[in-house]
Order: sequence, then structure tokens, then C-alpha cells
Amino acid sequence: MGMDLPQREPYDLLGVGIGPFNLSLAALADRADGLRTLFCDAKREFRWHPGMLVDGARMQVPFLADLVSLVDPTNPWSFLNYLREQERLFPFYFAERFQLPRREYDHYCRWAAERLPNCRFGTAITELHWEPREELYRAETGAVPLRARAVVLGVGTGPARPEAFAALAGHSRVWHSAEYLDRRPALAGSRDITVVGSGQSGAEIFLDLLRTRAGDGTRLRWLTRSRALAPMEYSKLGLEQFTPDYTRYFHGLPGPVRDRLIPAQWQLHKAASAETLAEIHDHLYERTVGRPLAAEPVEILPGTAVTEARTGPCGGLELQCRHVDSGLRHAVRTEAVVLATGYRAVRPALLDPIAHLIDWDEQGRYRVDPQHRVATGPALTGGLYVQNAELHTHGVGAPDLGLGAHRAAVILNAVAGRAVHRLPARTAWTTFAPPATALPPTVAPAPPSTAAPVPATVLLPPRATPEQSAYGAFEPRDPIGHPDCHSRPVGLGTP
Repeated sequence: MGMDLPQREPYDLLGVGIGPFNLSLAALADRADGLRTLFCDAKREFRWHPGMLVDGARMQVPFLADLVSLVDPTNPWSFLNYLREQERLFPFYFAERFQLPRREYDHYCRWAAERLPNCRFGTAITELHWEPREELYRAETGAVPLRARAVVLGVGTGPARPEAFAALAGHSRVWHSAEYLDRRPALAGSRDITVVGSGQSGAEIFLDLLRTRAGDGTRLRWLTRSRALAPMEYSKLGLEQFTPDYTRYFHGLPGPVRDRLIPAQWQLHKAASAETLAEIHDHLYERTVGRPLAAEPVEILPGTAVTEARTGPCGGLELQCRHVDSGLRHAVRTEAVVLATGYRAVRPALLDPIAHLIDWDEQGRYRVDPQHRVATGPALTGGLYVQNAELHTHGVGAPDLGLGAHRAAVILNAVAGRAVHRLPARTAWTTFAPPATALPPTVAPAPPSTAAPVPATVLLPPRATPEQSAYGAFEPRDPIGHPDCHSRPVGLGTP
């Protein structure tokens, strides 16, 4: 919608940021009688990961994980109604695909964002204040301030860059996957490209480079510290960890237990889809028909952590690496790096005026209750809610689109003080918590086991030569020279 703001203050709920999650809340609120809502975003239009709308890339969730359907399938902002409006119901029916193309999901969200009357783009909220006398939030926009009884933050997450790449911040040949499509033309002159990260973004970028740089002699490398390129957990009972039932169970666990669990659940939310991994293998298989595997300038290096990245001796880039299992170190020389290293929650600067009124935890994170409301001091009585900033309190379902509509309905019901949307009492066959009659443990549960110290000397089995039987390299490679600047080994064999 346009930039003109309706004069309906104070709003019952003001949304900051319009990504899929706040857009879901806006769509569900659109039919909520008696509630005044407004959602603002500084961008001129809705954009959903534009740098990753790669040809052929698909969603990792079914189409029912749209803005509204898992709460209200009769809602006019559903994906099926979008298809009806686009006259695409029959093509979608015959496509028989549960997962949408990423481009179609982006277009669907833009379709809704452009039509919802409570969405305003080109409206940046720069500061958030609390007015105790009026018991209202005052949001500064650079023009007319907005007032609201409750605020929901949907500002999204920011690209995460590993500390090892700090020295290359701003380098023209090192950038995050969020910029991939915009920056891909800059790779035209690179003859050695490294993708770092084994999640879905890393897999999609590596596959795209395999397709677009096939046969031109460019060396493509996929490097990740994960020990294996394991697929995303997609079994039916396994996926029940993305239900409201599991979210409630996870929220009830002690904080230290939650913090230990999240890294251990990486295969639920940080792995690549089995379909994308299969496409990579199929592509490599077809490329090497009639040729030895080693003839292709392609390397897949799991279990390899980058410990330091810097400019190389002759204009390229040098990555100091450590093999996770053996502890051996080696250097990789390359010309360009794409960091498919995920995203992390950031605290928006607009909270600075009320930061002293928020009850932060020991690590400076939000304390978030089951209704996604942030804990605040007694002087701040207005509801402050967050979306996709509560991974540490609500678990791996926080960034998952499949739980977006349910979370939006929970927030909307809490703001309204009534059941605007009826939600199911149970959503999983699995019972995650122990029975109420269970006895307390007699001893504290043991923490997760840690790996044994790496020995000073590691003997590796001899490499099978000259044949190669896999595309992945499971042992640390000999240092790879820059295409135009071969040099001596760097730290080979030093743990």
C-alpha cells in the first residue's frame, strides 16, 4: 500500500517490519473485527531473500505453510486463493508439487502485501518510546509519530559472517549468500570459487555454479565444517518438532538445556534438502560420463573448518583450514568466496530509547513468554512481541514458515484478549514431555559428550590412487594453489 497513514490512532497493534511473519499477522488481523492494526516497513516494496531466488530453487515447506492456511484455510489471503486470483489453480493442480518455487512464494507474498490495507511500505520506524502517562508506545517515523498499545517486532535476521572472515570484511570477492544473485556477475572473471556452508543456501549456490560454470574450467569448491552433507530431517514423525506442541515443551525446559539442544538439532533447520543434494550428485554424475571423477575441477570438502581468511600472496584469497576429525591444517587458495553461513537475530536500534525497560537475559537476549511477549520491567506495561527472535526460548521452529501463521494467531489472540482465531489443543502424535507421575532424576543428567582431544600426530590411511570413488574429499587435501600462483604447502600435516 502507499505511504499515507490512516488517522486511526492509537493502534491496538503496530508491526515493525514486513517480512513473511508480520505479513502473516497482518493478514490474520485483516479480518479481526474491532482491532486497529498497522504494519510498517522502510523498504519501498516487499522483498523476500531476493539474492537467493535462484532458478529451480524450491521451498523446504509445503504450500500450506502460507500466511494463513494452517490457522484459517478460508482466509482470502491464502495461497490457494492467490492461485485462483492468478488463474493458476489448474496448472498448480497438474504440477503435483507440494513445495513451491521460491519465486512463486515471493510473488504470493508481494501479492498480499500490495493489497492488505494495514501494510505500509516506505515508512521507517526509527525510534520506539514508551509514554507512561498515556500507556502507549510512540513510534517515530521522521514525519508524524504513531501511537500504539502494543508493538510486534518482525525485523528479521541479519547475515551471519564467521569471525574467521573478519579481515576480509568489505572485500569485493567475499560476500554473503544473501547477495548472491546481485553479485553473481562479479564472479565472471574468477577461475576458482569457494562456497562455505552446508545448509540449503550453500547447496543451491553450489548447484547453480555447477550449472552456470560447466565446462569453462573454473574450479568449484564446497567447503563446510559439518562432518557430512546430511539431508534435512524430513520424516513425518521427525517433523513433529515443528509443531506448537514441541514449541510448548521446549519453552518449558531450563535455559541451559535449551541452549545445549539447539546446536544438536542442526539437521532440523540448518541442513540441505535431500532433493537438492541428489541434484548435485546427479549433475556431477552426468558431467563425468566417460571421464575419471578426478578430471572435473570440483571439490566437496566436509569436516573442514576455516580458522582464518586473508588475502593471498598474489592477489587471491587464502583460507587457513583445519580438518575437524584429524586436526590437520592446510591452506586453500581461491579467488572468490560465497559465505552461505546463515543468519542471526539482531537487536534493532529503534529499541534504544526503551532498552533499559526490557528484562534481558544473562546473554543480552529477550526473555520471551509462551505468547511471544518480551519480558519488561514494571514501568513498561504495553505488550512488546517478537517474531523470529526467540530461537533460544521457543526452539528451532522459530524461523520456520510452517509455524508462522500459528505464532501470528497466538500474538493476535493475546493482543485482543480473546480468541480471534481458534487454535488446536493438540498438534502432534508425539508426547515430548515425561508423564506428570515421573519421578525426578536421582542425579543430574550428564551434559552432551565432548570429543576426545586430538592427538599430536595423526596417521591417515594412504589415499587411493589414481582412481577416485567419491566427489567429496573426506581427508584434508593437499594445499591447493592459486590458479596463477602455485606455492609451497602451507602448514600441511600440522594439527
